[in-house]
Amino acid sequence: MSSQISTLKAGLESTRLQLLSHPVYHQINDLKGLQKFAEVHVFAVWDFMSLLKSLQIGLTSVSLPWLPVGSANTRFLINEIVAGEESDVDEKGNRISHFELYLQAMQQMGASTKNMEQLIKDLKEGQSIDKAIISLSISDKIKEFLQFTFEIAMHAPLHVKAAVFTFGREDLIPDMFTQILKDLHAAHPDKVQIFKYYIERHIEVDGGHHSILAIQMVEELCGNDPVKWEEALAASLKSLKMRALLWDSVIA
Repeated sequence: MSSQISTLKAGLESTRLQLLSHPVYHQINDLKGLQKFAEVHVFAVWDFMSLLKSLQIGLTSVSLPWLPVGSANTRFLINEIVAGEESDVDEKGNRISHFELYLQAMQQMGASTKNMEQLIKDLKEGQSIDKAIISLSISDKIKEFLQFTFEIAMHAPLHVKAAVFTFGREDLIPDMFTQILKDLHAAHPDKVQIFKYYIERHIEVDGGHHSILAIQMVEELCGNDPVKWEEALAASLKSLKMRALLWDSVIA
């Protein structure tokens, strides 16, 4: 690990530890609590994909005629992450995106997908992302979280997008949460099976191989430019604070 990455992580550690001990995790102690959590968390699962695709657009050629863009190393890194996130496998081995898998998990547990489905419907009908977010019947904290993500995805430089993707949007899953999930699965195996698989798969793929690739991507894009590293830290820190805002909305 480079010294720049170590410094960036050190700058995030205090805020990251606060998130890991956020009171939201103490309130997920029954199926209803998990449902309410999922109804908010699904927005983070969804907008994560837009952040990822914005990186793919910036780091690879996605228009015709094809032309080589950037370095082959960063092209490889982002394309491998996209393949895993956009076309992974469910517990039966069928190809599926992590977002679609999450929706299936919500439907199985009885959580409402109404707001998420409304957002997708509005966007498919041509509504702008800004108007679609504003018109949703969700809390202002969730809206602020989404607006921050799309500000980064649509307007930030590539090194900032990569840093937010890698460090600011790290899905914080404390040991306490995995134990709660095991207990809920034991009590409601027919309701929590897909969600349990999603979390386990997420830890296996995103927390392992993908996180290593993403760190390499940040190193490649920031290089030895101290300004870029400072910008990466600031944006990642704000993203973690936005995640805390999202967790606050669950409690509210």
